Amino acid sequence: MNPNEDQLEELAGAVFEVAALLSYQDGAIVSRTIVDREDVTVTMFAVDAGQSISEHTAQHDAILHVLDGTAHVSIDSTEYEVGDGDGLVFPSEVPHALWGEERFKMLLTMTK
Repeated sequence: MNPNEDQLEELAGAVFEVAALLSYQDGAIVSRTIVDREDVTVTMFAVDAGQSISEHTAQHDAILHVLDGTAHVSIDSTEYEVGDGDGLVFPSEVPHALWGEERFKMLLTMTK
């Protein structure tokens, strides 16, 4: 299967551990698109310690859900620490960034 295609069909009918869908890689940020539809995308990220996603904006609202570890997040210059099971909303067109002092995995759901 193309790693950038919608993968719901591949996962349907099975119980799975969400955090196990993607492995960490040393010194890297790895992503896997789970859903890529006209109205929503769901992407999983595995972020190694010391890695970051630089400040940017997006056209659509998004919900971050941390699956493993702790993410440090900045939204419009306000900083948050988001741990296992925690969520946070990224409002559209508002600058945000992420980084990890330790490894973390997250699921990002973006509405369109």
